[in-house]
Amino acid sequence: MTDGRGLHPRARVEDYTSKGWWSDETADQVFRDQVAARGDALAVVDPANRVALLGTEPRRLSWDELDQEVTFLAARLLDLGLERGDVLGVQLPNTIELVEVYLAAWTLGVVVSPLPMQYREREVVGMANQAEFAAFITTYAFGDRRPADDAVAVRDRIPSLRAVVGFGLPGEATEEAASEIVQVVPTAADADDVRRVAAYRAEDPNDPNDCLTICWTSGTESEPKGVPRTHYDWLAISWATVDAPRVTVDDVLLNPFPMVNMAGINGMYLPWLRTGGVLVQHHPFDLPTFLAQIAAERVTYTVAPPALLWMLLHNEALLASVDLSSLTRIGSGSVPLQPAMVRGWQERGIPVINFFGSNEGIGLLSSFEDFPDADERAQYFPRYGAPGVTWSSRVSEWMHVKLVDVLTGEEITEPGRSGELHIIGPTVFAGYLHGDRRPSPFDDEGYLKTGDLFEIAGDQGQYLHYLDRAKDLVIRGGMNIAPAELEGLIGAHPAIADVAVIGDPDEVLGERVAAVVTLKPGTSLTLEELVAYLKDQKIASFKLPERLEVRDDLPRNPVGKILKRALRQPADSTGANA
Repeated sequence: MTDGRGLHPRARVEDYTSKGWWSDETADQVFRDQVAARGDALAVVDPANRVALLGTEPRRLSWDELDQEVTFLAARLLDLGLERGDVLGVQLPNTIELVEVYLAAWTLGVVVSPLPMQYREREVVGMANQAEFAAFITTYAFGDRRPADDAVAVRDRIPSLRAVVGFGLPGEATEEAASEIVQVVPTAADADDVRRVAAYRAEDPNDPNDCLTICWTSGTESEPKGVPRTHYDWLAISWATVDAPRVTVDDVLLNPFPMVNMAGINGMYLPWLRTGGVLVQHHPFDLPTFLAQIAAERVTYTVAPPALLWMLLHNEALLASVDLSSLTRIGSGSVPLQPAMVRGWQERGIPVINFFGSNEGIGLLSSFEDFPDADERAQYFPRYGAPGVTWSSRVSEWMHVKLVDVLTGEEITEPGRSGELHIIGPTVFAGYLHGDRRPSPFDDEGYLKTGDLFEIAGDQGQYLHYLDRAKDLVIRGGMNIAPAELEGLIGAHPAIADVAVIGDPDEVLGERVAAVVTLKPGTSLTLEELVAYLKDQKIASFKLPERLEVRDDLPRNPVGKILKRALRQPADSTGANA
């Protein structure tokens, strides 16, 4: 996949750098440049509910203070023996510490592999062994959970794991686990920390083709796929989420999305790093806290799920009771936006920017500048490379897209005909972790095959209109859930003959998991029994079904594939809901 050091092949590096799409900058250098420029200006703010979340008071750090703690943490990673190319598993909520861990690891060339807080034993062990975690950083307490204890409990099942690090109050750990957890409390670096970290960086500087993160995507497969990304492609795609919302140093960004994938990292974290404004963290999503933070911190820009924006728009009493006067725009996406919702917010003076992204490197954004009409912005994305059309974001000059007929493989150039989106350019990743064991995600011309269906639209063919997910994900609160994994676990229940997992629409979360099943003769099953069975499998709580529907049979097409579209309609009289 590569030629020498780094993930992208040398020919691609030479091509993209010669065109100015990639440069020699690295994410850690971008941070140090901001520290030099911003100094004692406010940089980052903890969640307002940190006490309830972690048992410690929320903090506010300037860029200088953040730099000191990042250097301190980098020195602690050196103490653990971590070095360039080692993979650091990270399971932390959106806090200042999560911001710091990213920057400390990147300073040393250590790869960050972030996991959602909802992940439990099954997911942690599976991903740790795929990526060969050298160390794992989490928190002693998270509400009523003990994530550091949980990590120690599975340590013997992760051969590569050399250390478990705990942030927070060590008294929260059990006596058995405490001795195996390395406690870290972020503080200012001392002179020796500064010297050692500077010496390490000078001896072996970062290369922008180094792996920066390994995020995880469920896709439609049972086993999650690791998505390695470099400084090159992360920093390239960050311009998409800087340019479309026009993020500047004067912005206060409120981040409610977990910093574990494209939405949290590129939606909020990298634009903040690029521009040097203020990042306000939020976790877990709680509407009263979210609205209070907008008012208290004078937030100018945030992101939110479409269903939440729709719900707020229809709750006049709630909107009248909160101060949103500082808010100048909102980002949203992951599912199609309702034109009436986008229009409603625009009438209130707050344009909604339409996002469509992926861990692999899709970055389609419909900005207010390019799409002043709210209805068009809700329904369409820019078709990068469309003849005779220009867009405001610099990314549009770097990327090229095409639509491909999923049956014939023919490129589609006319409006109104659906095809799979293929995309190429400097925002796209180099390939999956252990990609030699998987089918290539790229076509013969090097385009990423996204698995998403679009059609060409607009009077100049300048738009892309999203139609459907070719991949059958359920997206709950921004988290991707692979039906294949759940179907395998549910299908093993002794009462179940057949199963399909689908997403039920939800006003706040987007979708909730529903299991539609047929039962073996003489058996019965309730939702409570199924959930208890799955909890015994140690899976993440957000994957648990919230509705069980029992049918006599599942609809299938002529080749035997379950018709999930039909399952999203109410059961007929032969079925029953539980």
